Amino acid sequence: MTSIKTVYSERGSVISKIAFVLGGLATLITGVVKAEVSWTGEGAIEQRYFLQQALETRQPRSQLSGYFKPEIYADWNDGNDSLLFRPFYRLDAEDGERSHGDIRELLWWHGGDSWELKAGIGKVFWGQTESIHLVDVINQTDWIEAIDGEDKLGQPMVSLAWISDYGTFTAFALPYFRERTFPGLDGRLRASYKIDTDNALYESGDEDKHKDWALRWQHTLGDLDLGLSYFTGTAREPIFVPQISETDIRLLPYYRQMDQIGLDALMVAGAWLLKLEAIHRKIGDESFYASVAGFEYTSVGIFNSQYDIGWLMEYQYDDRDELALTVSQNDVMFGMRIGFNDFSGTEVLIGYVQDLDYSQTHSAFLEASSRINDRWKWRLESWLFSGDEPQEPTYYFRRDDYLQASLEYYF
Repeated sequence: MTSIKTVYSERGSVISKIAFVLGGLATLITGVVKAEVSWTGEGAIEQRYFLQQALETRQPRSQLSGYFKPEIYADWNDGNDSLLFRPFYRLDAEDGERSHGDIRELLWWHGGDSWELKAGIGKVFWGQTESIHLVDVINQTDWIEAIDGEDKLGQPMVSLAWISDYGTFTAFALPYFRERTFPGLDGRLRASYKIDTDNALYESGDEDKHKDWALRWQHTLGDLDLGLSYFTGTAREPIFVPQISETDIRLLPYYRQMDQIGLDALMVAGAWLLKLEAIHRKIGDESFYASVAGFEYTSVGIFNSQYDIGWLMEYQYDDRDELALTVSQNDVMFGMRIGFNDFSGTEVLIGYVQDLDYSQTHSAFLEASSRINDRWKWRLESWLFSGDEPQEPTYYFRRDDYLQASLEYYF
């Protein structure tokens, strides 16, 4: 097994080069526009341990990696202009595909009295629910980072927002498409065959240069937050086309064109949070609806203690039923969020997802974190999978149960 020390010795100059570039950028911004510049960020070492031997002998039982995520922020023109730069780099001791870098954000912001303009590489989040985010389609998922799909690649964009008494109206122009990342053959939580990301296929003749567009309206009406969105362009989720040769079988990602209308809502009713995400999507020759709805109820100071417990439940639906390429066509999620309300900010989230069509298909997850001091933080994550149906995506992860421990440093 390759050690993290070997990886750093082979690529040891990467972090120093990033630091040099960031320092040069900060100096340039300060000198050219006389901006106030701040430098922050984080780094971490993560150890992932798999509870079972892999389906293939080449896959590791443990996986050591580390990431570096600095941030430069500058503002000038009395705060009417700002620049945010967030690069990201990960080194993985086992999976070469997981060792990668990305510009998460490099975004210029300019604000007026009732409008704001953003240009560059950005991250946009739409959604309200906990288990999945159906309406969130601007950024591509960085799948090699985590199985929950929460990590996103930076998206080249220009956006213009108008802020009014009737809500915030935002238009997005997305001139370049980012392909989804996938683990390599030496990695885990992957399909049985190699996904050939070097030979992706596209429905559009413009391929990754296709111009995507999006519109969103967001407004708060008392205790209700509403969002209505429209997206047209390249689907972020690929389907896979088998390519059979004399030596192997590979899967080529195929990105189709789609149109999507999305609705998200969050209502606060005392200790209750009522959540909804729903979409109608037309992609290729198919047109379908999908939704996720549920609640979170918080018990404050349970049993006269300092602890708060949030109870979560969400139902996931996709009207394609078994033809859906997701794990959420007819599933229910139960969860519990525990806030310790201590000086260290300790939090624990536990969740369980059950497929209502197949009783043996389910998954569970755990997230826990706490501060050690102002600079250091520990984090634990775990995912457990069970699936006996080959048509279910979780079938490929049935021997990939894992526990991950992280030590994070903030500067």
